[in-house]
Amino acid sequence: MRSVFFVALGLLGALASPAGAAPAFSAEFKLVANPSVTASEISAGDLKGVFLAAKDSLPDGSRVEPVLAKNGAAHDAFLKNLGKSDAALTTYYRSLVFTGKGSMPKICGSDAEVIDYVSKTKGAIGYVSANAAAPGTKTLEVK
Repeated sequence: MRSVFFVALGLLGALASPAGAAPAFSAEFKLVANPSVTASEISAGDLKGVFLAAKDSLPDGSRVEPVLAKNGAAHDAFLKNLGKSDAALTTYYRSLVFTGKGSMPKICGSDAEVIDYVSKTKGAIGYVSANAAAPGTKTLEVK
């Protein structure tokens, strides 16, 4: 009964949002992907699915691997848009590992590390500061 209440509450929240309204993603970071990812844009829902390990591919069939930053302004802005704190995201991934439902994503210490890893790893998708140069990667637009 309790879960029915929460499902109903979630549906009410979804219905209350304006039609076609997508969460506004921050201009403080940009998404970068390995050139093997054929998509040029990603929906907010697909982005959350990828970074919350609910999806391992995009609607166009591109298989993706999330790459997280360890800290910084881009990381903080990304987490805010994801709706998780750093601690909550770490706990979430640890629970996936503990239950055998997933593994920890690659975590990089700087924009340069994210860019380097993404540029060399087929299907990798990560986020960096909006003004970071990202050679060897492509930028994905969040729709």
